[in-house]
Amino acid sequence: MKGFFITGTDTDVGKTRIAAGLLHVLAARGHTTAAMKPVSAGCHDAAHGLHHDIMRNLRNDDALILQRHATLALPYEQVNPYAYAAAIAPHIAATQSGYAIDVTHIKKLFDDMAQRVDAVIVEGAGGWLVPINDHETMANVAQALGLPVILVVRMRLGCLNHALLSVESIAHHGLPLAGWVANILNPDFTPLQDNIDALRARINAPLLGVVPHLENVDAESVARYLNL
Repeated sequence: MKGFFITGTDTDVGKTRIAAGLLHVLAARGHTTAAMKPVSAGCHDAAHGLHHDIMRNLRNDDALILQRHATLALPYEQVNPYAYAAAIAPHIAATQSGYAIDVTHIKKLFDDMAQRVDAVIVEGAGGWLVPINDHETMANVAQALGLPVILVVRMRLGCLNHALLSVESIAHHGLPLAGWVANILNPDFTPLQDNIDALRARINAPLLGVVPHLENVDAESVARYLNL
């Protein structure tokens, strides 16, 4: 096992809390882990502009969570090599900042950490086909890393279409779908079980967990609802 690539049906679907939960599950089973969020958009300046290379100062909250829950301590720049201040599509942020995203560089960093641990959890940015430059998407990053994919589905109106299109595209890119997670961020969404049943009947991969709305969202709490 070398890990999983965590993608979602959209942005803000809870990929990070599922990824952190997976890191907790793996560590509890005695596996060494590393975490990576290759691309992030929506970062704060940790050094208050003191360094001439602003991207090296930027920190993303999701990437920091993953860094904290991995068993292998790594420099932030390896966990999140492409960090952008603006919370916009990565390819637009990269163009505006002048820092282009290089999949080869991401693969090099991933290979280094993969040699040192049992599993690497890699979280994508946005949804499966979010562009990262003029000709590549996050799907191409997943292809380069060669990891099985876990799809996080935020249970809400429209999730059936988004989930099934994502599953179809993952297969089109030649990657195995290890499973999917039903993530409930809105406790009032109905009919919840009917939507879960509809996806179970149509996705040829296991349901790895139904994560309820949680008041305290921490990795250990999420891990209780995941089944690898």
